[in-house]
Amino acid sequence: MMTRFAWVPWGHFLAACCLLAMAFTIPNLARAADRDRLDAFLEVTGFDVALESIKLASGSAPEMLGIDPGAFGSEWTRLSDEVFDTDLMQGLALDILEKTLSDDLLIHAADFYASDLGQRLVVAENASHMYEDDATKQAEGEALVAGMVETDDPRLELIKRMNAAIDSAGHSTRAVMEIQIRFYLAASAAGVINLRMDADELRAFMEAQEDDFRLALQQSALKGATYTYQSFSEQDLEAYAEALEHPDMQQVYALMNAVQFEIMANRFEELASRMADLRPGQDI
Repeated sequence: MMTRFAWVPWGHFLAACCLLAMAFTIPNLARAADRDRLDAFLEVTGFDVALESIKLASGSAPEMLGIDPGAFGSEWTRLSDEVFDTDLMQGLALDILEKTLSDDLLIHAADFYASDLGQRLVVAENASHMYEDDATKQAEGEALVAGMVETDDPRLELIKRMNAAIDSAGHSTRAVMEIQIRFYLAASAAGVINLRMDADELRAFMEAQEDDFRLALQQSALKGATYTYQSFSEQDLEAYAEALEHPDMQQVYALMNAVQFEIMANRFEELASRMADLRPGQDI
């Protein structure tokens, strides 16, 4: 086992993962969209900002491995900027979506998010994704949830309904766990940590905590969503829940979830492998 096995639900990681789940199982049943339209799709849906926000999760990486986050000084900033380069991540997303997202599904999702309600939602979601103080956001979200419970605010059940629609197959917990496992194994292979478990033992260790992890993920998602949508009316949230539950939107979210999770796993594996080259530093 590593010197310090730090099982933690990453703050920004979980915030980003509220939109994510699944492996690549969506068949390409229709002609895939072209790259220019996909660029516009990323922007109108806010998926470009969701991808950019993956970088914020990198701040939790050293702590997960039992390393002082400040140990590397400015070297850590340089490395995370390189590994989580926004253009690189968006390019990876476009490469996948170009082969898998059909015109019909793109049009369905883009039409909703281009509407007045859709654009207001994207503005709120983008701001929430890029809000760097996740602890404060979670605390404020928790207070909002408590207030909604006390007043029996119907918006709370609508937010729960929206969260359920975003991960209708319920795969997000396993997906997030798999990313953590891949990160630990990559860090071990690079010599960054001393992991005295093989891959099967590590998975068994993580699976034993799955129920706790699922609860933590659900609680984080609820607090994050309550914070994000606090200014929206009951009618707005009802309309959004209905939009998310549409079969076409379900397919779009399943695919985007898969894309974002795969990019997260890819980038965190790259981060782990390159951490071996870092040297502790001090900012002057």
